Amino acid sequence: MPQDSSHATRAAHTHRVVVIVDENSNPFELGCVTEVFGLRRPELGRELYDFALCAPDPRTLMRDGFFTLTGVAGLDAADTADTLIVPNRPDTDVPRRPAVLDAVRRAHARGARLVGMCSGAFTLAEAGVLDGRRATAHWQWADSFRARFPSVDLRPDVLFVDDGDILTSAGSAAALDLGLHLVRRDHGAEVANSVSRRLVFAAHRDGGQRQFVERPVPDTPDESLAPVLAWAQERLDEPLTVADIATRAAVSPATLHRRFRVQLGTTPLAWLTGERIALACRLIERGEQRLDVVARRSGLGTAANLRARLRRETGLSPSAYRRRFGPESPEPTLAPR
Repeated sequence: MPQDSSHATRAAHTHRVVVIVDENSNPFELGCVTEVFGLRRPELGRELYDFALCAPDPRTLMRDGFFTLTGVAGLDAADTADTLIVPNRPDTDVPRRPAVLDAVRRAHARGARLVGMCSGAFTLAEAGVLDGRRATAHWQWADSFRARFPSVDLRPDVLFVDDGDILTSAGSAAALDLGLHLVRRDHGAEVANSVSRRLVFAAHRDGGQRQFVERPVPDTPDESLAPVLAWAQERLDEPLTVADIATRAAVSPATLHRRFRVQLGTTPLAWLTGERIALACRLIERGEQRLDVVARRSGLGTAANLRARLRRETGLSPSAYRRRFGPESPEPTLAPR
């Protein structure tokens, strides 16, 4: 069959990610995006991204004067970005530089993907590209953001928002969640899992999970979910239910639900479904053609349910997902009865 255009495009062009760093930018989010998009990954046998930092000035004083960033490209590098990550900083009431806002507007006009981490949503909103769009930001700035940008549909209770060509995340560690989400969107679940293993970070936390997750100092006995999560991940192909997970954890379903909310910010059923979808994606990427086999092995039951769940999660049908992320092979079919 003819080579799929997505494979040809990937071979011809490495997606370029450019990060704008401005005065008083937060070093944590800068470190997160550098770790996700900027490091070489020889274990994958290919480069995922062409990565660059740029700044309006040759010397940029980072947040609270902790250090000065030098030796990065000028702001014109933003004009070469396929994905442009905008600056974030704690002084949200200080207007962004006109040159930075102009760079964001130019990138948006030519179709680049825009990403705002934490208070980076303020940069995007100041540039005027978020009007009428969904976005999130750190919960502590929700009231201030709404007052300044009433035309933006702010979602303050989620980890990140994927609104197609504009993506925003909440504070701190949510930058890693959004970064891995972008890797998954660009390169598939298998590659995202590899990157997350290098980070020693959860491979997939859904963007709809809550920003604020309570993590109280535990009393004895230890109530960590880690053992039961590992047990469930090994049995995704079985007719596993929330009641089964509760029995394994030796708690009631209500107690299990409470612990999931406290420790993961989601429900047991949503976590279980997310794990099954992630497994289905990996099976397709590894070359499994038979949709009912993928559905059965991932615990999604039927090919019809697989199609519906995968489209809801990725926006792609199983065949489109395989063409984009899987090996070259015939169209997926149902296994013989």
